[in-house]
Amino acid sequence: MANQYTLPLSPAEAETLRNRIAAHPDFIAVKREWADWCFEGVLHGAPANAAFYPKKKRLLIQGRGADAFLKEVLELEPDAESAPSGPALTAALDESPHFGVDESGKGDYFGPLCVAGVYSCPATARELVRIGCRDSKAIPDDRRIHEIAEKIKRVPGISYEVMCIGPKRYNELYAEFGNLNRLLAWAHARVIAVLHEKVPSCPRALSDQFANEWVLKKALGARRIPVKLEQRTKGESDVAVAAASILARDRFVQWMQATAGGTLPLGCAPHVTKAAKQFVAAYGAEKLPEVAKLHFKVTKAVLQPGEA
Repeated sequence: MANQYTLPLSPAEAETLRNRIAAHPDFIAVKREWADWCFEGVLHGAPANAAFYPKKKRLLIQGRGADAFLKEVLELEPDAESAPSGPALTAALDESPHFGVDESGKGDYFGPLCVAGVYSCPATARELVRIGCRDSKAIPDDRRIHEIAEKIKRVPGISYEVMCIGPKRYNELYAEFGNLNRLLAWAHARVIAVLHEKVPSCPRALSDQFANEWVLKKALGARRIPVKLEQRTKGESDVAVAAASILARDRFVQWMQATAGGTLPLGCAPHVTKAAKQFVAAYGAEKLPEVAKLHFKVTKAVLQPGEA
């Protein structure tokens, strides 16, 4: 955990973020020298403040509540190892041919699980970096995510695959696998298999390590795909995995907007439980599996509040 983070933001991203923070009930706008804007507030009893400095195009987040601010306001995961710089902000250029795979939505109660894969090689890697591919969690503006996702799809010679598992199918698969990591491994292996059909000469695949490495290796081995599998933490620092993270995030956001009109919140914090209760009150508990991942603790809090 850290008490300070710095993130690069474009002016457009900064304006979108300013509006998001301004709408947050726990923060108020204050003045700070050299900053375009600044907000201060308290999260879970810990103070936090965020200020955007236009000259350096940097967002500075400080205070004991900095980690909570990243998770609840920016919807990013605090990264103690890379503090004070925060999440990975640029993708490493690796021109060797490989698949990169990543997912979006696994920590969100509402919405689908989206898994994407991208094939990167000397002909595409530099272009992926040039158009701004980096860990999607370091891009707070979903409009910017969509812009980069569309550019990825237009890169000459690019091969990619995006799989969107809607909540209803997700709940069926979770009941079958009985474990989120096994479900994730199945989805990652399936995306790699599709990419292998498109680019059978690709020698290896890289995935962010989300569980013990044997879980994904077993899922991929069951498909008998002759691809060397690599897994590592912070895999999104790789250009192919970064591009995959953007495609997965964009598909997740598009589903949320198309299905729920942007009314269902992200994450699984207390405000999500409140929204779930409102949804059940409006549409009935039988509709919840169509929009939510039922194995989250939120479900018990909503349907069995006395036992939660």
